[in-house]
Amino acid sequence: MRLGTRWEFGAEPPASVPADLRPRIAAAEAAHPGPAAGRHWTLTWLEGRPIVELDDGTRVSDSIVDAHNADEDW
Repeated sequence: MRLGTRWEFGAEPPASVPADLRPRIAAAEAAHPGPAAGRHWTLTWLEGRPIVELDDGTRVSDSIVDAHNADEDW
């Protein structure tokens, strides 16, 4: 089992965040600039795969799912 973590939007991701997700996190932050206060990322592991999610629902894993531009028909 792997433990997740949380960190503030705009801050350097903790060492436990996989290196290949770091550029995707930076891209998501660049797409949604604004004050960092009160905004946080959460890293969780699902079946051994890392998933990083911003409080607003933006999700970073193998791809970025932008909660602001979500156009999904569920």
